[in-house]
Amino acid sequence: MSQKLHFVVLLGSLRQASLNRMVAETLPRIAPEGIRISPLGSVGAFPLYDQDLQDRGMPAPVLEMADQIRSADGVIIVTPEYNYSVPGVLKNALDWLSRVAPQPLARKPLAIQTVSPGMIGGARAQYHLRQILVFLDAYVLNKPEVMIGQAATKFDTGRRELTDQDTRDFLVRQINALAELARAMT
Repeated sequence: MSQKLHFVVLLGSLRQASLNRMVAETLPRIAPEGIRISPLGSVGAFPLYDQDLQDRGMPAPVLEMADQIRSADGVIIVTPEYNYSVPGVLKNALDWLSRVAPQPLARKPLAIQTVSPGMIGGARAQYHLRQILVFLDAYVLNKPEVMIGQAATKFDTGRRELTDQDTRDFLVRQINALAELARAMT
């Protein structure tokens, strides 16, 4: 029997009706056997990064998320693309997490998923995020890349559900690839 794994999901969107949130909420339901996926807290709970705040002590939501990441076997970041890059709230969360010692994302297997109404599905945000994660020493899964384009055709927003089966299957393939990476690192 393969080792059971636990992955956590870092959502880079604050919007309740976000398609990215719908994907993040779908992941625990489609997780393959032996893999548990759970959400992290909201990046909206982090104050704007400020060295003066850090000098007074790390905020509790930052420390809590860092502990959850450290104890997980891998991380899945699900995020929209804003202005050809990552959302400010996600960058802010990563800035805070980068200052926690020991660094929670260092040597952590990590997958990226983006959702966009456009054709290329958030590719530019993924490339910027990969650059940020290099500094944090995360082990970012190279393939398969999940960039869900033309997202409006793949969801039932009334039921808050990802309905496109091909997309759901592709997400499962990425989860399995992340599991392979995580198992290879143990």
